[in-house]
Amino acid sequence: MYNNKLGFLSDTLATVQNDAMKDTVGDTFKSGRLVLKGGCVIDPANQVEEVRDIAIQDGVITESGVDLPVEKGDRVIDCEGLLVCPGLIDMHLHLGDLFEVTTNPIFCAAEDGVTMGLSPGAGNTFMAPSLLGAEVDHGVPINLGVYLGAANVLGSCLNVEELIAMFQGKLPAEVLSEKMTRNAITMTTAALTVGIKDHMGHFIMSDENIEKIYEITSKAGLLYMSHTQDPEHAERLVGLSKGRPIHLAHATAAGCGSHMGPEEGMERVLNLINGDNVTGEFVTTMLREGKGSREGLQMTAGSQKLAYDALEAGKVKILISDGQNQATMKGFGDTRDNIPAIIELAQQGVLTLSQAVATMTCNPAELFAKRTGNPWWKEKVGHLAPGALANVTIIDKADKLATYTIVNGEIASFENRAVRRNVGSGGWISRFGMVRRTGVGELVMFSYKK
Repeated sequence: MYNNKLGFLSDTLATVQNDAMKDTVGDTFKSGRLVLKGGCVIDPANQVEEVRDIAIQDGVITESGVDLPVEKGDRVIDCEGLLVCPGLIDMHLHLGDLFEVTTNPIFCAAEDGVTMGLSPGAGNTFMAPSLLGAEVDHGVPINLGVYLGAANVLGSCLNVEELIAMFQGKLPAEVLSEKMTRNAITMTTAALTVGIKDHMGHFIMSDENIEKIYEITSKAGLLYMSHTQDPEHAERLVGLSKGRPIHLAHATAAGCGSHMGPEEGMERVLNLINGDNVTGEFVTTMLREGKGSREGLQMTAGSQKLAYDALEAGKVKILISDGQNQATMKGFGDTRDNIPAIIELAQQGVLTLSQAVATMTCNPAELFAKRTGNPWWKEKVGHLAPGALANVTIIDKADKLATYTIVNGEIASFENRAVRRNVGSGGWISRFGMVRRTGVGELVMFSYKK
């Protein structure tokens, strides 16, 4: 009745041939690459902004160039008309802290194009790396890291010198078990962190204790992040820094008028940022013309203009979400505003498109490389050159959404929906780099001992 114009897809799909199952898919994926074809690659670290292809294999970018040949077994993603960017690094994203009881916010972050989320929980203790590390072992779709809470870091019997040695992996177990914890898991994993955060909104520390945190972070190679909402507190922290590094978190919060006039607050915080030892970040939600999510604080037009000027001048080079609206700890923004803010800043002429993409890719990677003294951050994340980890955010500029989120070479999200078969694509991030598993989540199942 009908002429068959389609035929079988027997080279692409699993099927039955000659009374037997044919595993075409499995055989192909074992040998093939993932090729991103024909997208506009925006790679600020390497000054690339052109249509080209990217090849990925075994979780790493292997090749980048114009019209790469496709080989048998390759999986090809048609990226024509899309922006192909380094995977978004959200270096201040509350995930799994305080009373969080679900990993759903982590999946939402992946759907919004985030490939790395660093979580600064106010209550994070030395147990946080093991607790959130276990989530990685159970399967999360993004690379995940954590900051410890400053007040909790000082809550044990360890002195400053011992804490520095602990974060460097140089303190004997006998000392840790006597002065820090009787929990072997916590003792083993406590140093797997990216930094320490002072949460003025939850804990007001003495000058003496702030001095201790400065000593620990500056000597152990950890990023010191401060809760920047009250400009007077920010001024106090910077005054105590004595030239040591401090990062002013969600600096746009000072422009929302919660502690003083929004324009005055914004100006006072911006006057502290020098790009050397004092750096800062802005919340994507607060920068949007429509003010983004209405769940948190909002800037005025005047304080927002001051923030735009600071971005344009290069005084502030990093954007973050601070939260995820599915989470218990929401912060001041939402990952849903990350990509729209990047696109809109370019459309408004505040930044070029490449500069806007850099705020959540190579710029945070460069800051961590500088603060930790670890070149891994610049070599492996934040860019799309061969050798980098295959973390890629592919954006539809028209709808301002992540069409694909690729994490360590696996498609974690497609068309704003998590891909469930790749829920374990994420890894664990510390200042030393990344491991794919911490072992905590598998400890009760088996041992690797011979």
